[in-house]
Amino acid sequence: MDTFYVVTPVIISAIIILAASIRVLREYERGVTFTLGRFTSVKGPGIILLVPVVQTMNRVDLRTLVVDVPTQDVISKDNVSVKVNAVIYFRIVEPSKAIIQVENYLAATSQLAQTTLRSVLGKHELDEMLSERDKLNTDLQEILDTQTDAWGIKVANVEIKHVDIDESMVRAIARQAEAERIRRAKVINALGEQEAAEKLVEAANALAKEPQAMQLRYLSSLQDIASDKTNTIVFPFPTEFTKMLKISND
Repeated sequence: MDTFYVVTPVIISAIIILAASIRVLREYERGVTFTLGRFTSVKGPGIILLVPVVQTMNRVDLRTLVVDVPTQDVISKDNVSVKVNAVIYFRIVEPSKAIIQVENYLAATSQLAQTTLRSVLGKHELDEMLSERDKLNTDLQEILDTQTDAWGIKVANVEIKHVDIDESMVRAIARQAEAERIRRAKVINALGEQEAAEKLVEAANALAKEPQAMQLRYLSSLQDIASDKTNTIVFPFPTEFTKMLKISND
């Protein structure tokens, strides 16, 4: 009976120690282990055995993580105030660096993304923010990927979600777009008139070189007039006939 009371606590203690030393890591997890405070290795996936008290382990998720960048107030290169937010997609490629080199890689990446977003967009004009978003996304991704490389992080993609501007600026942009449409319409109309004038000059020169062509034009005009339902016919009188009449009268 005394043996039972002695053995039972030993067995219970062994079970507790064994349970405390066993870790199970999923396929997408890795464990960064430390022995007496010193980095030992990266383990996983599967069952991991640790020496209680002596060894500790930090879990790291290797799946792609998504971080929303809060709305940032940005002053564009042409001094327009806009509100911009974005989203970042990244993953851990070196778990040991993500644990050792930075205290909290999620918070650090988010803060870095905020400052980078303000810095990069502040170098561009509003029109570029609205029309060249893909280029800006690429620039942001390359900068963040370079800066987070020391943390064992791979930034896969950065997407600017919204670029919001003041209502007064929206109206100003609308007026600018309307003025641009009017300008283009006037330019197109002027080009059309210029081409028409050039064609008329060419036609006049051709008729001047060939008097018979003018007679054919008269006949064509008479045919067009005759086909219309009208009581008045304007008959073109060639100038050559006037000259002939003057000669006969003399």
